[in-house]
Amino acid sequence: MKNLPIKDLEPGMITEEAIYTSRGQLVMEEGTVLTAELISRLSFYSIYDANVKDTEGTSEKAMSSDGDNIQETADTPAEATDEPEKAANTPNQAAQAAEPANPASSLTSDVFYSQKVKSQPEFLEFQITYNKEVNSIKEIFDSVIKNPAAPIDFHQILSDFTELIASCRTTVALFDKLHNMRQDEDSVYAHCLNVALISRMMGKWLKLDDSERDILTLCGLFHDIGKISIPNEILNKPDKYTDEEFALIQQHPLFSYKLLKQQPIDERIKQAALQHHERWDGSGYPQKIAGDTLDDFAAIVAIADVYDATTAARSYRPPLCPFQAISMFEKDGLQKYHPKYILTFLNRIATTYQHNRILLNNGHSANIVMINPSNLTRPMIQTDDGTVIDMLDNPEMEIIKII
Repeated sequence: MKNLPIKDLEPGMITEEAIYTSRGQLVMEEGTVLTAELISRLSFYSIYDANVKDTEGTSEKAMSSDGDNIQETADTPAEATDEPEKAANTPNQAAQAAEPANPASSLTSDVFYSQKVKSQPEFLEFQITYNKEVNSIKEIFDSVIKNPAAPIDFHQILSDFTELIASCRTTVALFDKLHNMRQDEDSVYAHCLNVALISRMMGKWLKLDDSERDILTLCGLFHDIGKISIPNEILNKPDKYTDEEFALIQQHPLFSYKLLKQQPIDERIKQAALQHHERWDGSGYPQKIAGDTLDDFAAIVAIADVYDATTAARSYRPPLCPFQAISMFEKDGLQKYHPKYILTFLNRIATTYQHNRILLNNGHSANIVMINPSNLTRPMIQTDDGTVIDMLDNPEMEIIKII
């Protein structure tokens, strides 16, 4: 182990132990591979030295064959998802990496966050695998509709799925990629894939074992299969539904259940299809059941379903940013969803975006410094001029975009 001043740190070095601010806030976990951006972050938090491993080169935790050991880096900057070897591949970049960048300069970068995500080679690989999986889901759904009794190869489905999730090294990497895969009108197949990915991540947060996460993944993947029975002109209608159209839309959980009923699969997959629009307070549909009568996996899929739907673009509205979705859950959702699952989800999704740059409703941009656990949508932020603001003291401020 070597203790080095910040000016001597270089991309590719690996932290020997976790790094904290003077107030005890976790900035970087043990085993983090340093990049130029991460080194700048240390300077930003007035951290003057760090213990690094006495080895050369870079290291990366091996992925399991399932791909579910995505590193939890909710409290580390999103830039940590970059491949270490990409940090300094030219002499000029190497020189910049050797000397920490000015924090204010990095905060005022005019490169939007989504552009940074999409420019990464990992995003292109994810995009290719993602689109292949969407096409595969379409083929599976079509075959089930043609012959609901024909057996589905769930083993192959899970094998293909884990290839996709294994390409995301961290929690924030997965959600960044999902948000940047958005189309103007996501298909039912893409939505089901997204819900499966989010549900599986929730299973990890809830510490479910591998077999349980597999079941939960399939719950998310097949929850909306019944929507294929509804005409596209109704599903994607930009105007308000007529009473008849809305009644038909509310039947899709029953359509999903009927399509899966004959399949020799775990009953929770069928119940998730049937119950994912039911609510904890009994306000959902189609059966209006409530509380503990709801299937646990259906309750998890319900949260993933709403989060994906609200953060996707629709013909009648732009997508909500994650913090707007969290705000919606906090305002009227806490009584509608299973308390344990919704609180776990909201805390995790909020801390995933700690340290990200955001756009405020007043047109200013800022960096999230610290999430407020008592009010997740009102964190401590630092504006581009260096001013630190507690959004709890500024109720007029609202986060409208991650940039």
